[in-house]
Amino acid sequence: MYVFAPALIWVSPWKVLGAKYGAYVAPTFANASIQNSVYNSRGLGATGSEATFAPGDMFVQPLWLGWTLPHWDFSAGYGFYAPVGKFSSVTVPLPGGSETVPASDNIGLGFWTQQFQGGAAWYPWTNRATAVTLVLTYEYNTPQRDTDVKYGQNFWLNWGISQYLPLTKDDKLLLEVGPAGYYEWQVSDTEGSLSQSPSSRTRVGGIGGQLGLTYVPWDLVLNFRGFYEYYADERVQGSSFSINLLKKF
Repeated sequence: MYVFAPALIWVSPWKVLGAKYGAYVAPTFANASIQNSVYNSRGLGATGSEATFAPGDMFVQPLWLGWTLPHWDFSAGYGFYAPVGKFSSVTVPLPGGSETVPASDNIGLGFWTQQFQGGAAWYPWTNRATAVTLVLTYEYNTPQRDTDVKYGQNFWLNWGISQYLPLTKDDKLLLEVGPAGYYEWQVSDTEGSLSQSPSSRTRVGGIGGQLGLTYVPWDLVLNFRGFYEYYADERVQGSSFSINLLKKF
């Protein structure tokens, strides 16, 4: 799966609960291969070797709070994925009847996801050029459109180590490089006709890294991220690549 996600970040000049307040909007555009179709539909509705490029689901984070200390940053936020991406369903015959499943060329998932997140970053040196980050995310999914499926709730653990290196003498252009990874596990059962048993909740682990450029005068960031999934249980194992463009206001 290849994803392009331009993002707009707004940071407020005032504080809420002693924290900086910000908001975040990230529409996505993605190319979906057959592997992604299998993952989106949890193994059903994927036929043939198809690829589609179209708008994906949009992430909106209206609440983003951040607290800063000399060697630490802490953050908390609420956001949601809006199901605006390309999504349709098909009816497949089954012994004794039929069932409606997601189509194989979907880009979006067809349901809303509520997201609650908390994170911390540690800076070993006061210049903050090196950071070690850890983020915990809880996701709650609503029922999927056109089907009677409600996917289980998920926890995500994301980690990363980043190093900023100046590319110009005036430090206006910075290179960011470092390893990163994630582990995700499903903490509640999927409900509906495609529901999974309690022993078949999905889990996946990925490792990779990112390479980015920051132009400080414009608060503009362009980065590339790639991850290889070294472990997967009850879901497809694969790789993902994304290009992100972020602008802070």
